[in-house]
Amino acid sequence: MTIDAFGSEPRMLVGGRLTEALGGKSFPVINPATEDVVGSVADATADDMDAAIAAARAAFDDGRWAADRALRKRGLAQLRDAIAGDLDHWRAELVAEAGCPVALTYGVQLDTPVTDNFTWALDMIDSFEWERDAGKALVVKEPLGVVGAIVPWNYPVEVTMTKIVAALAAGNTVVLKPAPDTPLNATRLGRLVAEHTDLPPGVFNVVTSSDHLVGEVLTTDRRVDGISFTGSTATGRRIMAVGAPTLKRLFLELGGKSAHIMLDDAALPDVVRAATTICAHAGQGCAMNSRLLLPRSHYDEGVEMLTYAFGQFPYGDPTDPAVYMGPVISQRQRQRILGYVAKGVSEGARLAFGGGIPEHLGKGYFVEPTLFVDVDNSSTIAQEEIFGPVLCVIPYDTEDHAVRIANDSDYGLSGAVTSGSTERALAVARRIRTGTISVNGGTFFRRDLPFGGYKDSGIGRQTGREGFEGLLETKTIGLPA
Repeated sequence: MTIDAFGSEPRMLVGGRLTEALGGKSFPVINPATEDVVGSVADATADDMDAAIAAARAAFDDGRWAADRALRKRGLAQLRDAIAGDLDHWRAELVAEAGCPVALTYGVQLDTPVTDNFTWALDMIDSFEWERDAGKALVVKEPLGVVGAIVPWNYPVEVTMTKIVAALAAGNTVVLKPAPDTPLNATRLGRLVAEHTDLPPGVFNVVTSSDHLVGEVLTTDRRVDGISFTGSTATGRRIMAVGAPTLKRLFLELGGKSAHIMLDDAALPDVVRAATTICAHAGQGCAMNSRLLLPRSHYDEGVEMLTYAFGQFPYGDPTDPAVYMGPVISQRQRQRILGYVAKGVSEGARLAFGGGIPEHLGKGYFVEPTLFVDVDNSSTIAQEEIFGPVLCVIPYDTEDHAVRIANDSDYGLSGAVTSGSTERALAVARRIRTGTISVNGGTFFRRDLPFGGYKDSGIGRQTGREGFEGLLETKTIGLPA
């Protein structure tokens, strides 16, 4: 499909206007499946970000958006409807810029976040307790202010919708900084806001740049009250450091090295099916379970079944509806993953399947589904986030041993426990130090549930009532006796 078929938007949205970068520059967007240029967007500098922050600050200080919940409901409903009318173009464009399989866009990559975020946020505007009588005092919830939303490339629409819809519903103004690899969905969103909604100028802004440091302006500027960031732990630490002088409110959703524990009474075929999901979207998900802990009593059989299953996983052209694994986002990312594969082999893990570049795919940044077995949990591939289609299989002896292995990680974002007994699985899940965890296939990823991590996986919560309150300030007003 050509770029004309997408109807992509090259301009940013600043202060209610679709605009080029002040310096007049742009940068290309590359399709990771074909290595072709599929579009270009404005290449902003710090001056462009300064203008966007000024617009967002003025729009918040104006007070109309923060105070008028009916306006917020109307504007968000208009945006929801505008997105629904543009969904087919958005879908094709997202597959092209992110390399995500089109099959996944009918769920977590596009349709689900678009629908669920708006439904949940519009309900929160009506149902949230904005003010309560505390007896001769009022406790009032007010918008935080200007929120900087910094978004990664792996699930760009999902993360963007999760951040900005809740922030706007809470009465904040927003400056969105998309990842340089996947900016087209963000500029499209800016166009829909500008052309189809009653959002006042400056309430929502989009700044695109090939320079990651342009996003850092958000974290240092005193006019910005909060940062909502999803990305690497290293960048999260940097945001904390440079945001400290202005005491930014932070939500940081960072890396993960999540463990799936199979207990000895679980059905092995179910565990194997779940374990292969590390290959979905080429393993580019922070909450994916990249470590599988198998009891020794089922280990050899499990490795045999996993090796076969990895060989059957459908990958290749992301426009093919039968494919669930496309390319990784860039050549740089592919080389990073291959470096981890080499490290795993050198440190003694057994490469049971994959580990290279598929010979039958001549173009694109593809990596084979990769299975490591006999992995020591202290090894590099078991401790560091690879962010690719790589599963590390680790044997364990007892239930306590499995818990120790799962918790022996700097990360604590997610995980899973599978057992023939939900009660037994739940007891183990309670012992795992993670912000989210699945028991026997249960889902924790919903708009009404808080999402975030322990330890190096982040600070704060996104979504749910806890996430919504993180976008608000609390004021206590004493009343006369």
